Amino acid sequence: MQSQRANSAVDRMAACMAWRRSLAYARRLMVSATTSAPPRVLVADDDADMRAAVIAALRDDGCSTLEAADGEALLELLRQALDDPDRRPDVLVVDIKMPRLSGIGVLEVLKRAHSKVPVVMVTGLSDEFVQTIARRLGAADVLRKPFAPGELVAAVRKARTVGDLRR
Repeated sequence: MQSQRANSAVDRMAACMAWRRSLAYARRLMVSATTSAPPRVLVADDDADMRAAVIAALRDDGCSTLEAADGEALLELLRQALDDPDRRPDVLVVDIKMPRLSGIGVLEVLKRAHSKVPVVMVTGLSDEFVQTIARRLGAADVLRKPFAPGELVAAVRKARTVGDLRR
């Protein structure tokens, strides 16, 4: 009799574990379904040629893009997009060195606002200290210019996946 109870308890435990595995699988499918749609990316860089190159690489990968010439313009676009979920960016690509408000300044504002939008920083600076600060402020990745379009696309996709898991 006791052995039958033990077997039934083991069977219930196995059923419970199988249900949990199927629930975890369903969650992974949901995340993969949300990340399979092309990301919306807001790009901020004061260098118009670099901004155009970044946007071209992202659009070639199927991303939809918005653009800003500096950190202040980026934050204004972000404020407007928060009211409209269809325009809300999935990822920000931000240059570290910009006039009016730097990329580091943007990260500080986003951190204070508890924003969950992932940020990929791009920089022409070779200063490791600045890159370390960017990572400590929550940058998902920091790419050094010049970078290959594939590097940018991979960083944006990875940042979006991480961002989807945070939300």
